[in-house]
Amino acid sequence: MKQQHGFTLMELVIAMTLTAMLLAMLSAGLYGVVNDWQRDTSKLDEGLDQALSVLQLDRALQAAFPHTYIDQEKLARFVFFQGEEDALSFVSTVSPQRQGSLMTWQLMVEPDEGVKLKMTPAFSDDPRTRLEELDPVILLPKYTMELRYLIQQDIDSKEWVESWDGSARQSLPLAVHIKFIPLDEQQEEVLEIVAPIRTWRNPEVLPLTAAGAVE
Repeated sequence: MKQQHGFTLMELVIAMTLTAMLLAMLSAGLYGVVNDWQRDTSKLDEGLDQALSVLQLDRALQAAFPHTYIDQEKLARFVFFQGEEDALSFVSTVSPQRQGSLMTWQLMVEPDEGVKLKMTPAFSDDPRTRLEELDPVILLPKYTMELRYLIQQDIDSKEWVESWDGSARQSLPLAVHIKFIPLDEQQEEVLEIVAPIRTWRNPEVLPLTAAGAVE
């Protein structure tokens, strides 16, 4: 009679144990790969969002427009552009919604939160009143910013200044330099914009020199 051979109970237990250990190792490795992929994808998406935000802002600044409004108390027309070292308000022909109308942009820094943005259509009035009624949205989280403005001092020289009052100078700067600085320097990179402004004068308003005198 031919003898039949098979696995013993101990061999089956050992085989099942080794199989379970192998599956556990494969699952742990796959979990790590998926987590790494998700983290890398999240960083990529965040980087793309930041790049698109900076690119859109750069386009808006290059298309900044010397929008004017009438001050009812002074009965005079003024150019709207308010630039500080850490805040900026201006009117641009660029609109994210592509509405084909002038849009007011306002950038500001909220400590421990980031760079925020407000936007509202630009009408014939001073848009600051409507901007005050809006809640800002985060443009670049966990960033701060520094701004400078390019002025023509005379025929042969230009200079970067830390503030710009459009209603006093009656024109826009020749260019705007923005440096976005991460609050955590070890995790993010510095982003910069140097945007030349093509239409920096309004032909309806007499331009002023750096000293404030009418040219």
